[in-house]
Amino acid sequence: MIEVRQYTPADAAAWNGFVARSKNGTFLFDRRYMDYHADRFADSSLMFTRGGKLLALLPANREGDLLCSHGGLTYGGLITGTDATASAVVEAFGAMNAYLRQCGVRRVRYKAVPWIYHRVPAEEDLYALFRVCGARLVARDIASAIFMPHRLKWHRDRRYGINRCRNNGVEVGQSDDFAAFWPVLEGNLMHTYGAHPVHSLAEIELLKSRFPTNIVLYVARKEGRVLGGTVLYLTPQVAHAQYISASPEGKAMRVVDAIYDRILNYDFADYPYFDFGKSTEEGGRVLNESLIYQKEGFGGRGVCYDWYEWET
Repeated sequence: MIEVRQYTPADAAAWNGFVARSKNGTFLFDRRYMDYHADRFADSSLMFTRGGKLLALLPANREGDLLCSHGGLTYGGLITGTDATASAVVEAFGAMNAYLRQCGVRRVRYKAVPWIYHRVPAEEDLYALFRVCGARLVARDIASAIFMPHRLKWHRDRRYGINRCRNNGVEVGQSDDFAAFWPVLEGNLMHTYGAHPVHSLAEIELLKSRFPTNIVLYVARKEGRVLGGTVLYLTPQVAHAQYISASPEGKAMRVVDAIYDRILNYDFADYPYFDFGKSTEEGGRVLNESLIYQKEGFGGRGVCYDWYEWET
């Protein structure tokens, strides 16, 4: 029999250890990452056990009678170990629904972990959503990813940008100077979208200190000035572009092309996947065609980030 209970801070070590050896967990599910914004979410993460042995985890927060998995994460479905079979996951979802009903939760919003992040196939949850929950698809964002062993050719204009940077003395490399890049990022997001980065400078520096090998910054400089950059989140299967931005001067110089030439063709050429992230808004109903065109110019092609809902 599978038992379900709510996570407590005393479970942090067991939680983090399970994530590290799971089929589909990434460092985003480590409590040192999840809890950086604990003040914004009422954590209601769940732990699944059988015979006292930990079987699965669900990063989640609660909003009234709605359970979200997890509102502060891009993805956040059921995290399972290599011994989690289809029948066990089906049983786990049944046990979860019963537990949530007892807790007054009437509805669940579930964000599945995209398959490219799986170290071992782990889509038993998608079957359980159909079989047990009768879940409906409520949002589908499209991201652009590259299967690195079989990369597609770049658009010709991407190559033009690389040469332009080379001829104008632009230097690209890793950096820990988030403070120099953040004004470029903030200025670009505000001008383009009227928005702020998800992370403040203090938050990204805190997360970098906690996950120094998982969070990496690349910048393009000319005469010492940061003209653009990208923040990468590195997981076992995927190098993910968390942020990409350039200043007006950097855009004119096409520094993003030079940055991704260094990343994709040299430093991370042997990585399994590269994920540029989504190019959609309003749950996938609005496609930013200029943004996805840029990503597809580097050889990115579609991977969907899906959200489901059901009543318990």
